[in-house]
Amino acid sequence: MPGFEQQPPPLFKQGPAPLALLILYVCASISLLVLDDRFRYLEPLRGAVTEVVSPLKKVVQWPVIALTTVDEYAVTLDQARRDNAALRQARLMDAEKTQRLEVLEAENQFLRKLLETRRQLGARVQPASILYSARDPFNRRVILDRGTDQGVIEGQPVVDDLGVVGQVTRVAPDFAEVTLLTDRNQSIPAQVVRNGLRTVVFGTGDGRLEMRYMSSNADVQVGDWIVTSGIDGIYPRGLRVGKVESLESDANGIFSRFILTPAAGMGRYGEVLLLDPVTLPTDRPETLDRKTEQQATTFSKKKRKAQ
Repeated sequence: MPGFEQQPPPLFKQGPAPLALLILYVCASISLLVLDDRFRYLEPLRGAVTEVVSPLKKVVQWPVIALTTVDEYAVTLDQARRDNAALRQARLMDAEKTQRLEVLEAENQFLRKLLETRRQLGARVQPASILYSARDPFNRRVILDRGTDQGVIEGQPVVDDLGVVGQVTRVAPDFAEVTLLTDRNQSIPAQVVRNGLRTVVFGTGDGRLEMRYMSSNADVQVGDWIVTSGIDGIYPRGLRVGKVESLESDANGIFSRFILTPAAGMGRYGEVLLLDPVTLPTDRPETLDRKTEQQATTFSKKKRKAQ
């Protein structure tokens, strides 16, 4: 009949059942796995797929890798800054400790030399500490923490580990004033070590010493050591006074003036030795003036409170 359409039977229209397809796929997968494991049939295919996918994989992973690298760099940089700051701090602390150790070592060496000087002198020696320098721009004086109560007398020589420092010129019960050898009013009988030539050394007031009105043909050379001669009855013989630094001649060439560098460190570490003079002075010791004594008393009290 016109308009009548023939349709396939329902069996051919429906196709394979889903369960059958699943079983088929599973069997095929297992077969491929077994064959690939035993005979490596799919190795070429796997390699080809890897080559195709690898660039895409790198493109996808690049942002993650970049972010990770930047984060690691930031963490590393921050850690490096902290480590650098810690190292700088440690270096500063080590430098400060090293400086303190160097100062202590220098002071220890000075004290050892001072003790050796005390042993070599043999006479009764009394250690003393320098409290401060007298406030007088025209004189070179220091105040010691020893006075008549400790047996200090006027005229007593003062030395350190290197040589003559000066002489006690005023005393008080607890303090003593020492005029340094470089003071312009100080002089000391001396002699040249090299040839025994006797002379007198004067202070210049500017931290140096001089030998005045020496004959132009005097046997004195730059570099000669000058020591005490001991003829004044105060300073023991052989203490270092200074070293000849230069010479100056007058216009007529008759006399020469020799400039000396003091041997003593002038109490550079604040410690000196008081010696018994060879001959004790007969005059009564002159006491410190009231202003100097008040300054010394005030300084001593402050020092004791600090200790």
